[in-house]
Amino acid sequence: MRRHTAVSRIAIPLAGVLVLSGCSSAKPAGDDLQVVANPQAAAATVAPPVSVKPAGQVLPGEAVSAVAVDEKTATLVVAVSQPPSLRLYDLNALASPPVNMPLYGKAGRLTVTPGRVEIAEPGQGVVQQLTLPDRKLTETKTGGQPASSIVYGADRLVAMGAAKDIQVLPAAGPARTIGGQLYSADDVVDTGDGVVVLDRLRTAVFSVDVAAGTVGEGLRAGDGAANAVADSYGRVLVTDARAGALIAFSASPLIMRQRYPVPGGVYGIAYDAKRSLAWVTLTGRNEVVGFDVRGGEPVEKYRFPTVRQPDSVGVDDQSGRVIVGSAAGEGTQVIQP
Repeated sequence: MRRHTAVSRIAIPLAGVLVLSGCSSAKPAGDDLQVVANPQAAAATVAPPVSVKPAGQVLPGEAVSAVAVDEKTATLVVAVSQPPSLRLYDLNALASPPVNMPLYGKAGRLTVTPGRVEIAEPGQGVVQQLTLPDRKLTETKTGGQPASSIVYGADRLVAMGAAKDIQVLPAAGPARTIGGQLYSADDVVDTGDGVVVLDRLRTAVFSVDVAAGTVGEGLRAGDGAANAVADSYGRVLVTDARAGALIAFSASPLIMRQRYPVPGGVYGIAYDAKRSLAWVTLTGRNEVVGFDVRGGEPVEKYRFPTVRQPDSVGVDDQSGRVIVGSAAGEGTQVIQP
């Protein structure tokens, strides 16, 4: 059972949640969540050339779109863009050649439950499932542009991107759709205390009642919400790529708990549940930073130089190793803190 962490103080006052300066367009009347009239999703800051040797070990390879670790089988899963495929590495034998598995299209996001990896391929309207260790791929055609998929009990929840909704895919029987209020359903996160959907266009998070089939209350998530992950305390952690911040929301009820400044082009995020560490990438600096998130505000514990354009990050809870993927084609980095 997950517990809530006590909040002793908030890094940036909550009064600033709906305050934004420098907007070129006015938001529509009555909509406190939309930032501008014609919103665009936040993108990763373009990285400069690498000036410091990346920490740890770098596995050569193509441009990486997503990384994930299955602890049950000690498998590192790396999604590469061209050609769209997965590289499966044995975490206990990284020097061995990876197993290559072709995909229909570029993977937008990988999510893991023990022995199973969900692969969203938005360009092909497909979600695939990789089971391990048998390395079996099966597909589900969702149509549209599925942005992410997670296992939720006996079902799967698929955030459908521009379709502005979530598909609930049961183990048997017809799918159903949950929509309302969203401009874009870009990621869905199960915190253990509730489900939250990330809307990058609206730069907001919304609570989701899966049983009732409704999208509930929403809160602004900074100036440019980019990526999200659940922690061990019933919260969802969100990177704000435009304002440079790490934001924490409780899920039930949906409340902003922390907003902590992280300069340098914060973008990717992963969570080490064993050590309560949130790992975020700084694409403007080619760095990855580990924050202890147990207290009232994040506390920096680690900072390492990375490969260029570190858009994606994952973590192996068992060893604490951090995996960083270069979207610029400069390899996959494995760091032991």
